[in-house]
Amino acid sequence: MPVLDHVVPTPDGDCPVTLHLPDEGPGPWPAVILYPDAGGTRETMRAMADRLAATGDGYAVLLPDVYHRTPGWAPFDMATAFSDADERARLMGMVRSVTAAMYRSDLDAFLDFLSDASEVSGDAVGTTGYCMGGRASLVVAAHRPDRITATASFHGGGLASEEDPDSPHHRAADIRSTVYVAGATDDRSFDDAARDRLEKALTGAGVTHTIETYPAAHGFAVPDTPAYDEAAAQRHWAALESLFAATLPRA
Repeated sequence: MPVLDHVVPTPDGDCPVTLHLPDEGPGPWPAVILYPDAGGTRETMRAMADRLAATGDGYAVLLPDVYHRTPGWAPFDMATAFSDADERARLMGMVRSVTAAMYRSDLDAFLDFLSDASEVSGDAVGTTGYCMGGRASLVVAAHRPDRITATASFHGGGLASEEDPDSPHHRAADIRSTVYVAGATDDRSFDDAARDRLEKALTGAGVTHTIETYPAAHGFAVPDTPAYDEAAAQRHWAALESLFAATLPRA
């Protein structure tokens, strides 16, 4: 699978990214940004970007280092990151260090990069994200409705928090993309009350959307997490293929 390493300049410094391309076909391809979970960019996320690039007729998948403001950060072992007290504290500190404003600022830089990339077709961009990346996916959809036409969130947390002024549901009226959200039955970060708030916000804003709850735990789609669930993961891939096929035009 072709993978191109790039550095995207942002207002807060250079952001390393990889651009994952299909093995077959001449391109160019519609672009998708994949926002990683709390563990950040690592081999599992690169493999997921590879798989997404090969989905359907193919996509140019941008995988950013969302922790680029902490250069040289040590990778996490997701098998023990939450059970080891010190690593859990480090991980949660990293998660809290990335704000909605940072996601929005980085997105503008990513979109400029994608506009100039010869491997990318058209202006329409899709996003997908996992855990904290699921929240990011909705945050950026509201920020650049002129470019984001498809938005997916899998076991995302903080999607409809009443206490958080940056919670994505507060800006549902700014979203113009088609939205797909998959929560988990075992997930305190997106419980029934949050699901209902998000549903109400998206419906009230007239956003075309689907919200589903998979019979799985938080983290079900990411292979190197203890909560990985093969059936739920395959369901998530099918949902992504359907969403992007319907919303990302081919050149």
